Amino acid sequence: MSTKQDYPKSFSHIGITVPDIHKAVKFYTEVMGWYTIMEPSTIKKEKETAIGIMCIDVFGEDWEEFEIAHLSTSDGVGVEIFCFPHGVKEAPEFSPFNTGLFHFSIQDPNIEDLIDKIVAYGGKQRMPIREYYPNEKPFKMCYVEDPFGIVFEIYTHSYELTYSSGAYTK
Repeated sequence: MSTKQDYPKSFSHIGITVPDIHKAVKFYTEVMGWYTIMEPSTIKKEKETAIGIMCIDVFGEDWEEFEIAHLSTSDGVGVEIFCFPHGVKEAPEFSPFNTGLFHFSIQDPNIEDLIDKIVAYGGKQRMPIREYYPNEKPFKMCYVEDPFGIVFEIYTHSYELTYSSGAYTK
C-alpha cells in the first residue's frame, strides 16, 4: 500500500514583460543586484528547434520574434524578462481587485535605501513605508513600481517571520 504525500513546491521563476529589455536588465541587476544568467537574446518563430516549438506552443502563431533574458535572485528564484516588439508598451492600470497576478515581493532589510534607488532609476514609491506592528516588531513593507509600471512589494523581513504567529507576540 502506498500513500501519497503532499509537500510544498518551491518557487522557480516569474516572467515579466517589459517594453525595453536592456533597460529592464540594467534596472533589475543594478537596483536589485540580481544575477544575469542569460543576456538578452532574440528568439525567432521557427519549428526546427525545441525552443522554437515550445514558444509557438506558449505564444501561438501570432508573433515573429521576441527578446528574452534570464536573471536570478540571491536565493535562486529566476526572473524571466520578455520584450515583444508589437506588444503594448505600457503597464495595465493597477487593479488588484481583478483576477490575475497582483504583485511579486522582494526582501531587503534596508527598505529606505532600496526605495531611494528604485526612484533614482525611474521607478515609483506607491505608498509610505508602513510598519506591521509599530513599536513592537521592526517589520516594514512598501509597494513600489519599476520604471515600466510593474508593481511589486518590499518586505524588510522574511514572509514566514512576518506572518508566523510568533512574529506577533511579545
